[in-house]
Amino acid sequence: MEVIYEDNHIIAVDKTCREIVQGDKTGDKPLSEMLKAWLKEKYCKPGNVFVGVTHRLDRPVSGVVIFAKTSKALSRLNEMFRVGEVRKTYWAIVKNRPPQDEGELVDWLVRNEKQNKSYAYDTERPNAKKAILRYK
Repeated sequence: MEVIYEDNHIIAVDKTCREIVQGDKTGDKPLSEMLKAWLKEKYCKPGNVFVGVTHRLDRPVSGVVIFAKTSKALSRLNEMFRVGEVRKTYWAIVKNRPPQDEGELVDWLVRNEKQNKSYAYDTERPNAKKAILRYK
């Protein structure tokens, strides 16, 4: 876990692929819990440490995740995401350049609950959810 920014209100962490931000049914230790332990040790805190999850990145995605260090910061950051003051930008490395500089990709996602994963298909499948990705 690499902390790339910290102040009294927020902390930014470089999330690697395969890490989870928040606990799930897999039981894997989430980044939020690793961060709590790190803060507890760094500041020699005797009690519980507050770490608020403001947003998530999927397990296979790497990038910067912003956590709140106080409930007030969590509330404010949640509102900023809700109203669009803050947004996530995804960058993708692709093998071939897309046919157009700007466009839309449509896939069908099927969730595998046991694996806690979703799989993408080019055509509609039973129980699939339509996923639309706009790119430029």
